[in-house]
Amino acid sequence: MQFKCIPLVLALAFAGAASAQEVIKIGHVAPVSGPSAHLGKDNENGAKMAIEELNAKGIKIDGKPVKFVLLLEDDGGDPKQGTAVAQKLVDAKVNGVIGHLNSGTSIPASKIYYDAGIPQISPATTQTKYTQQGFKSTFRVVANDAKLGGTLGSYAVGKIGAKKIAVIDDRTAYGQGVADEFVKGAKKALPGVDMVAREYTTDKATDFNAILTKIKAKNPDLVFFGGMDSVGGPLLRQMKALGITAKYMGGDGTCTESLPKLAGAAAVTGTVTCAEAGGVTAEQQKGMDDFVARYKKKYNADVQLYSPYVYDAVMTMATAMQQANSAQPAKYLPFLQKIQYQGVTGLISFDAKGDIKDGALTLFNYDNGKKTKFEVIK
Repeated sequence: MQFKCIPLVLALAFAGAASAQEVIKIGHVAPVSGPSAHLGKDNENGAKMAIEELNAKGIKIDGKPVKFVLLLEDDGGDPKQGTAVAQKLVDAKVNGVIGHLNSGTSIPASKIYYDAGIPQISPATTQTKYTQQGFKSTFRVVANDAKLGGTLGSYAVGKIGAKKIAVIDDRTAYGQGVADEFVKGAKKALPGVDMVAREYTTDKATDFNAILTKIKAKNPDLVFFGGMDSVGGPLLRQMKALGITAKYMGGDGTCTESLPKLAGAAAVTGTVTCAEAGGVTAEQQKGMDDFVARYKKKYNADVQLYSPYVYDAVMTMATAMQQANSAQPAKYLPFLQKIQYQGVTGLISFDAKGDIKDGALTLFNYDNGKKTKFEVIK
């Protein structure tokens, strides 16, 4: 009888250990439906990798074993859907949020997280307003539009030599924001630069012949597009079809591995210059290469754009919790504000507004249809 009781005793002991394990809920939001679903899924994959690796380490916080659980939400790139899922995560009492991808969803959602006292780290939001709202719970791990768009504007006139520029944006918070900063940067670098056209489209448009015909008549030597690759790719394809020979420039939303598929390899090769709102220097490259290889092995897919930043955002939040010995937002938030975390995308620390300090930009072009890095700018 004594030996028969042992399995029961062991079972109770294991059950007690399991119940002692604290569950830490991390929300992740990205558009996994709609035109930017390929980017949203890339983000989601980065979050899953981080959570799996954290759990494999058997992390303890305040001496207790913890299990990280990822709550995945789809905002569809739509502001109303974004605020709805933000409230859903608040109601679920998540310990922190990684997201959103689009500025247009991150900005309204950030107020909901702030009011609930829940830290939010965006791996992709670049609109300057995001961190200018006075929310102490709001952070980003990529450079903002002032740096991204401004640097591209300066590069367009200083390095590419553009003198007649047409600008198109999709009227989203991101697209308009990065286009406005591009114009400012170009005019600052070359006050006499001629902005021959400023045209607008939407983030769901597919036919650009009317605005491109007007632009063609102005004979620009460079066209800048503020928006995502799902629109920028077809736009570039139609530029080529209309015989517009101008160089093409875009921000991080168009700077993806998918752009050649959306525009055609011939349309991107030797034509496109774009920037990613982040980047690694030569001494950091091995860490990024290792991540890319692990990602490829796990998902049998290439990194699209932001997944390394999502991965780092999750790890940064988890590190702040460990340093605070608590996953309670109010307790680990001060540690997040002063974090120094060496990630695969570089050193992550934040200024008083929640912007990443010394955020890098990486410039890319496309060689035979392949996205190719050629310069990192700090």
